[in-house]
Amino acid sequence: MRLANIVGIMRTRDAALPREIWVLVVASFVIALGFGLVAPALPQFARSFDVGVTAATVVVSSFAAMRLLFAPASGSLVQKLGERPVYITGLLIVALSTGACAFAASYWQLLVFRALGGIGSTMFTVSALGLLVRIAPPDARGRVSGLYATSFLMGNILGPLFGGALIGLGLRAPFLIYAVALLVAASVVGISLRSSELARPDSGDGVPVMRLRDALRSPVYRAALGSNFANGWVVFGVRVAMVPLFVVEALDEGEAFAGVALTAFAVGNALVLIKSGKLSDRFGRRPFVLAGLVVCGVSTIAMGFTESVVWFLITSFVAGMGSGLSNPSQQAAVADVVGSKARGGPVLATFQMVADVGAVIGPVAAGFLADRLSYSTAFAVTGVIMLAATLPWFVVGRPRVVEQATQVTDDTAR
Repeated sequence: MRLANIVGIMRTRDAALPREIWVLVVASFVIALGFGLVAPALPQFARSFDVGVTAATVVVSSFAAMRLLFAPASGSLVQKLGERPVYITGLLIVALSTGACAFAASYWQLLVFRALGGIGSTMFTVSALGLLVRIAPPDARGRVSGLYATSFLMGNILGPLFGGALIGLGLRAPFLIYAVALLVAASVVGISLRSSELARPDSGDGVPVMRLRDALRSPVYRAALGSNFANGWVVFGVRVAMVPLFVVEALDEGEAFAGVALTAFAVGNALVLIKSGKLSDRFGRRPFVLAGLVVCGVSTIAMGFTESVVWFLITSFVAGMGSGLSNPSQQAAVADVVGSKARGGPVLATFQMVADVGAVIGPVAAGFLADRLSYSTAFAVTGVIMLAATLPWFVVGRPRVVEQATQVTDDTAR
């Protein structure tokens, strides 16, 4: 890279981000907050139709299953229609399906309505990532990824707190409130981005397209797929499913303490998300992805061997920090591969899908190991999955963005 380009990047690295970025960040917070509102009520609402625990969990899983199944179609829609219309449509689908849940008269209606929401969820998730890739300045992608992830995390932390309080208004109230919030968010995003040149869909036959097979030629993208699969397995799957069980059955603490342990992870995550993403813009993606995977993997292994509440909270906190180190950087690395000039719907959808696959397989595998062997074994294998994801990152070169050509080349490792 020429000296003039380096100087330019250094001068703009801390510049104000485009307004459109903040619109998406605020919308992300509202979406996550609303998701947390309905989370405490959904299983109880399902049980109110006189079904068992298994049937209630199926309602919860149906949302994730539809996200996974519809992800390829969402990528294709983004490729054909552009990010903005797919984003707004996805929000509206979730809003309408969530509002319909509030009026469900039977278990099967609730199941169908909730599953339909998963379709909208994957639509706005893939398109939001595509918008961030196109709108974010190339030298601030890590910073933007950190901001976006932090807003979603804060919503996930605060949502269940408000949601638990709203249950006092009835099990249907959180769904209505979330539906209205999503309609407002869709309106604000639609109005704010309607006249935006940055968010305006490109048109014409000359629009560059990043195909999945082209992205798979990049070792950076392949490494990001591996680390995101591990992230889904460990962070979104095993952590949520196994930590509450370990706290109650192994540490002999009350069920309420499981929330404290999950919060410790979230706090550690939030403390480093924005800073790590910003630093990855300066020093490269790979060091932060590698450090995060190692820290999260080792601390996850240590979790299973803790025998006191204090050490379990410490390891949870450290694991959260590791996740916060790696996630913004790996997402920014994918953005580097796609570039801001190309559409990469299937590329981004596949990146999301591997995390969803990990989140589905991880808890089942860990639960099997805990039943047949021990919790220590389950957490150890889970941590090893995270550590194994470092291997592809060790062998790739340093990602270097060449924005004029909208591509990523592999330079000397650092």
